[in-house]
Parts: sequence; C-alpha cells; structure tokens
Amino acid sequence: MQFKYSPKVIIYPVLIVLLLWLVFWYQVRVDYSIKSFGVRPSETWGFLGAFTSPFLHGDISHLYNNTIPIFVLSMALFFFYPKIAWKVLLLGALFSGLLTWLIANRGNHIGASGVIYVLFGFIFFKGIFARHYRLVALSFLVVFLYGSMVWYIFPIKEGMSWQGHLSGLIVGFVFALIFRKSIAKPEKYSWEQLDYDEEDDPFMRHFDEHGNFIEHIDKNEEDQEETNKINVNYIFKKKDN
Repeated sequence: MQFKYSPKVIIYPVLIVLLLWLVFWYQVRVDYSIKSFGVRPSETWGFLGAFTSPFLHGDISHLYNNTIPIFVLSMALFFFYPKIAWKVLLLGALFSGLLTWLIANRGNHIGASGVIYVLFGFIFFKGIFARHYRLVALSFLVVFLYGSMVWYIFPIKEGMSWQGHLSGLIVGFVFALIFRKSIAKPEKYSWEQLDYDEEDDPFMRHFDEHGNFIEHIDKNEEDQEETNKINVNYIFKKKDN
C-alpha cells in the first residue's frame, strides 16, 4: 500500500468536526439535556453512552480543545491508513467508551477526548511497530505535538475524565497490535523484486558479470537495425547549356 493523497483526507476530518459543532449547537440552542447521555459507570445501562458521549461536550472551551487534535490526528489516520481508518475511529470510540464504563467509578463522561487518545495511541504505536521510516517519523511528530496529553491519563485535574483518556490510549495500543500487518510498504523497483532476473533486463545486458561494459548486439538486433535504415538515392542530371 502506497501513501497517496485523496480529497477524503481533508473531507472526512472536516465533516467530523462539523458534526461535533452541530451537535453542540443543538445542545446549547435546542436541548441542553442531551448532555446527560454520556458514559455513566454507576448505572446499569450507562455503557450506552459509549455511542453518544464523543459528540457531547461540557462547554465551548471543552469542544474547542478537542477540535484541533481530532482534526489533525484524523487527517493523519486517513492519509496513512485509509483502509482501516473508519474501523479505528468507530470501533475505537465504542471500545474506549465501554472500557471507561468498566474502570470508572462514577460521573458522566462526555467528550471526544477518548477518541483523540485512541488516535494518538494508535498512530504512535503503529509507527513504532511498522518500522517504516515515514510512519516512525509520524510517531515522533505526534509525540512532539501532543505528547503532553500522556499526563492526563492520570487523575491530576479535578473534573477531567482521566479514565476516558486512559481507556482511549489502551484501545489505541491494542488496535496497533491488531492491525500491525496493515503496514504501508515503500515502492520497490524491478531489481528489488525477488523474481528479478538480470538476464532479462535490457539495460544489464550491456554489462558482464564483473560489471564491465560490453558491446552486445545479437543477430536479430543487427537485422532490425538494417531494416530500420533508410536508403536515400540522389540522381543528378547535368544541365545542358
């Protein structure tokens, strides 16, 4: 699989961000009560919030802080891993929500930060496992941009769902293991292929086994050259005075 740009790399992240802001507009302007449909660990059916919690946010600051990371990381996901991008996004949101419901004690856990941690964990660990220079570089870039997020998998800030962050990071790591065979490979030239035969290469025919240049033209090539020659005959007639 090669790295090829597609308009989907931009379109899908833009649509995701627009959907988040549209749901927040509905929450603020129409029905503020939808904010309660998050992951609720203390309730029997509270795990159903795994389907809705990524679209809900506490306030505009919460939404704004999630917008840029999810846009940047989802672009990287759709560019480098287009075939599994939606699986990572949708299943990552679902499983991180379910894991939050299992490990958290109480509260109403909302926000797209769980998905952001899924993307962060997946892209980072996937690049390390792939050992492809571009993907490794992407891993280091992600760490450079969002490495400080790792601190928020611990309970260092009151009112922040560190359980959701930790769940997202764990799910991202697991997905990197599950999809470790889906690795983008660099383009190989003909001489890098396993079935490459130097004798069939028209360029290599001009060199011997020691790498010395030789003039090698077989009889068929000579006949072809003779056929390709164009003979032009000029007839001169002396002008009578």
